[in-house]
Amino acid sequence: MAKGILLNARNHRNVPRDEYDDWYHTEHLPERSRVPGFLNAERWVDVHDPNVSVSVYDLESIGVLESAAYRAVGYDNISPWSKRIVRLSERLLRFEGTQTLPGEALSPSGSGGLLVNAMNAAAEGEADFNRWYDEEHIPALSAVPGTLLARRFCASDTSKQVYLALYHLESPEVVTTEAWARAVETPWTKRVRPFMQDRLRIVCRPYRQSD
Repeated sequence: MAKGILLNARNHRNVPRDEYDDWYHTEHLPERSRVPGFLNAERWVDVHDPNVSVSVYDLESIGVLESAAYRAVGYDNISPWSKRIVRLSERLLRFEGTQTLPGEALSPSGSGGLLVNAMNAAAEGEADFNRWYDEEHIPALSAVPGTLLARRFCASDTSKQVYLALYHLESPEVVTTEAWARAVETPWTKRVRPFMQDRLRIVCRPYRQSD
């Protein structure tokens, strides 16, 4: 069965930083780590805005999010503390989906950077967009020096964005290299770019306790 992903990106500028960190590390992360089928957890920070946090959870399958164990701590059953955090912070992206590329690879440990790319595709160009992503874009960025793993996901819920790509990197600076630019700026990319909609792009570094 295909692996699943749960990704949350929030801007918590209106939450005291120490409270957000305490909530995440003493309640939110432990709750999810105890749910069977949650394989790992990562926390990232936007390199351009330290108030933006990204949490990534690899799942045995997307069905884990329908399990009784997850429903006991998620959705309508989140704690009063979680409700406060949700109310005070801004959701940028919540993505529940299934991994489509490459196979069943999981987030590599020790990554120094992460690129999050979520978007939709206009219906008239969606077929070409998907061929481009699968046949050119993911393979090309996978081959860029400093890319540790490139993966693609398709939403299984009502996320605003249907498609998500995650790139684990040696460092955030990989996306600024000439090799990255050459892999991105191709004729096929230019052809499908007008069909990209609702794009959210976040370049991240690992969260540190000193943040």
